[in-house]
Amino acid sequence: MTLIRMIFLSLFSLFILACEGEQAAGDASSSKPKVALIMKSLANEFFVNMAESAKSHHSKNPEIYDLIVNGIKNESDLAQQVALVDQMIAMGVNAIVICPADSKALVPALARAVNAGITVVNIDNRLDAQVLAEFGLNIPFIGPSNRDGAKKVGDFVLKNYPIGTEVAILEGIPTAYNSIERRIGFELAAEEAGAKVVALQSAQWDQTKAAQITSAILSQNPNINVIFAANDNMALGAASAINMAQLDHEIALAGFDNISAIRPLLQNGSIMATAEQYGDKFAVFGIEFAVKVLDGEPGSGDRQTPVDIVTAEGLLSERYGAEAE
Repeated sequence: MTLIRMIFLSLFSLFILACEGEQAAGDASSSKPKVALIMKSLANEFFVNMAESAKSHHSKNPEIYDLIVNGIKNESDLAQQVALVDQMIAMGVNAIVICPADSKALVPALARAVNAGITVVNIDNRLDAQVLAEFGLNIPFIGPSNRDGAKKVGDFVLKNYPIGTEVAILEGIPTAYNSIERRIGFELAAEEAGAKVVALQSAQWDQTKAAQITSAILSQNPNINVIFAANDNMALGAASAINMAQLDHEIALAGFDNISAIRPLLQNGSIMATAEQYGDKFAVFGIEFAVKVLDGEPGSGDRQTPVDIVTAEGLLSERYGAEAE
C-alpha cells in the first residue's frame, strides 16, 4: 500500500509540475502584446500589400508581439469596419492599427477602444481632427501628405498643357480625408496651371464605377484633356472607358498608389503618372509605433512619410528630372 501511495504521490507531483509549466508558458505567451491591424478593402492590391508587409514583419518578430489582420470587402463598408473594431475590443487586444474607411464614422468606435485601454494608431487615411477633438482623442497618424502628393502628380501632368485645358477629377469616398486631400492637391495644380476643372465626381475608389462615370464625363465633356483619379483602381477604370470611347485626341490620365496593375499602362502611355506613397510600410510603421507605446515610450506626435511621382521612366524626384534615390 505504501508503494502504491508513493507512486500516486509521484504521479500527482508530476501532474502539478506539468500544470505549472503550462501556466508559466501561457503567462509568457500572454505577456506579448496583441496588435490588431484593421485594413480597408483587401480586394485592393494596395491594402493587400500593406497586410502582407505586416505579416512579414511579424514573422521576423514573433517573440515581440502577436498579430491579428482584418480587412473589409469593400472600402465603402463602414459598418463592417466598425464591427471589426468592436470585435477587437471584445477580444482584448492591446493595440489597434487602423486604416479607416471613413475619417469621421470610425471615430466613435475608436473612442470605445481607447476607453477600454487600447492603444490606437491611425495609418494612411487621417481621422478627422474636429471629430477627434469632440471625443477628446489624440490618436497619432502615420502617413504621407496626400495633398502634396496629388499636387506633385498634377504639376507633372499639366506642365506642358496650355491655359484653359479642361480637367476631370475622380475622387474617392467624399468623406475620407485622403480623398479630400488628393482632390484639393489636384485642384491646386489645376489652378496654378490655369486649367479648368469641368467635372468632379466620386467613384468610391471603385474600378467599375470609375469606368462608368468616366464614360459619362467624356460624353458630356468631349474636350477634356486630363483626368486625375484619386487612386489607381479608379485610374484603371478610367483608362478602360477612355479606350472604349475612341476619342479623336489623347487624354493624360493620372492615378495615385503605384499598384502593380498600373505599371503596364504607364509603360504603354495609357497612364501618364501615379504617386508612390510606400504604403506597404504604413502598417509596419504603425505596428512598431504601437509596440513602443505599449513598452512605455512616448506615443504623441504624427509621422509624415514620403510620396513621390512614378512615370514610365521610373521614380522621379520633385525636380521631375533626376532619378530619386
